[in-house]
Amino acid sequence: MSDFKNLIVWQKSMSLTKDIYLFTEKLPPGEKFGLISQIRRCAISIPSNIAEGSKRRTRKDFRQFLKIASGSAAELETQLILVKDIYKIENKEIFSKLKEIQKMLESLMKKL
Repeated sequence: MSDFKNLIVWQKSMSLTKDIYLFTEKLPPGEKFGLISQIRRCAISIPSNIAEGSKRRTRKDFRQFLKIASGSAAELETQLILVKDIYKIENKEIFSKLKEIQKMLESLMKKL
């Protein structure tokens, strides 16, 4: 498989993760061990699984890790919706980036 750092979906998911870390600083300190921690774990799971999967020996394994990354993206979307509903804090750019990454993951899985 190719070097994961050359994959645009990995690059974009790293950018999203950085955005998420900055975004979660706006949440109440009481969420440090709740939503903040969970949101950050989901965000970093996306590029991490893309990277790990790209280093596997087969396309089937890579596809499986892309599925995990896609699942993490869905979890992240759910948690961001919850933040929007509870705290009325939203970042449309983050939602837009996340949607783009989700589409890219689906496309890459289909190609494999």
